[in-house]
Amino acid sequence: MASIAYLRGTGNTRFGRLPGSAPLPLMAEAADAALAEAGLARGDVDGVLCGYATTLPHLMLADLFCEYASLSPAYAHGMAAGGATGGAMAMLARELVRGGRCANVLVVAGENRLSGQSRDQSIQTLAQVGEPHVEVPNGASVPAYYALLASRYLMEAGIARDALADFAVLMREHARGHPDAHLREPLNAQDARAAKPVASPLLLSDCCPISDGAVAVVVSAQPGPGRPVRLAGAGQAHRHQHLCAMDSVMVTGAGEAAARALGEAGRTVDQMDYLAIYDSFTITLVMLLEELGVAPRGRAHARLLAGDFARDGAMPLNTHGGLLAFGHSGVAGGLMHLAEAARQLAGLAGPRQVAPRRRALFHADGGVLSSHVSLVLEAE
Repeated sequence: MASIAYLRGTGNTRFGRLPGSAPLPLMAEAADAALAEAGLARGDVDGVLCGYATTLPHLMLADLFCEYASLSPAYAHGMAAGGATGGAMAMLARELVRGGRCANVLVVAGENRLSGQSRDQSIQTLAQVGEPHVEVPNGASVPAYYALLASRYLMEAGIARDALADFAVLMREHARGHPDAHLREPLNAQDARAAKPVASPLLLSDCCPISDGAVAVVVSAQPGPGRPVRLAGAGQAHRHQHLCAMDSVMVTGAGEAAARALGEAGRTVDQMDYLAIYDSFTITLVMLLEELGVAPRGRAHARLLAGDFARDGAMPLNTHGGLLAFGHSGVAGGLMHLAEAARQLAGLAGPRQVAPRRRALFHADGGVLSSHVSLVLEAE
């Protein structure tokens, strides 16, 4: 039985508008890159976990992908946990490897969410996370749900609305250093605060772009070439599905998931020196940073202004640009946070490489801060 699971390889396509793209070719491209980095052949893959794709809602997407990519694993299935799916797949891959079920698990997700569906189709799909009898009939969609969260959280935590813009600016600055990012144009605080309203208090600059793209990671029993990065801890929490069932914006489940992951790894959040935190909206990022304990309530913005989340700061944050700037291609958007964290710890981030880091905290949420997955990564 293996006791350690390593993040052995990562791969991604470009994100943005990719005309003519489709989910299976995108996922195959990312998978090829991850296997090449891992030094593995297709025949070495004995497990495949595949995230759902809104533009290819197949009941057996993992099998469909395996057929397309010429893979014959001993274990495979698709998964769905909203934006937390990438983290949940990596957590399951870790358990499959540690339990001796698989030696090399390919975790893959991708879709042509921007070019493969209309704006109205995208809105309709995203609206379905709402409560069907109360929320959906009133016309709400994901931006509206997060706007309600933002209104309440900003008031309770004593945060100025303009503070959100600085997180959008930071993510855009980080994305400028990644050639595959969706949004690489400069963004300053003045323009971010002057962006058009989407759902008050959220502006367009507070919302991630819809993208085409795919990401894959390989979780293995053996470290492979380069500096080994292991999955040292994992945790989940699920307190609600719908916004109307949430007890408090201060306790969403993120803190519980992180406590479980950190406890298993035998670490504290203060020992983390890299952050990979889900950022579907700027308010998502602020709420998660504070519930995870990275900053006290209402103080995440102060840490940003102090430079702590910059590439040369104490806790670099989403150095690829996050969902807010690298892009959001469904499950692949969140999985990209994990890929970037693994690359930074392994020293494989190229021009984006920060000073050597030992430990990273990954956290993703799905729905309306509904499903939560935390992972602790450690470089050996």
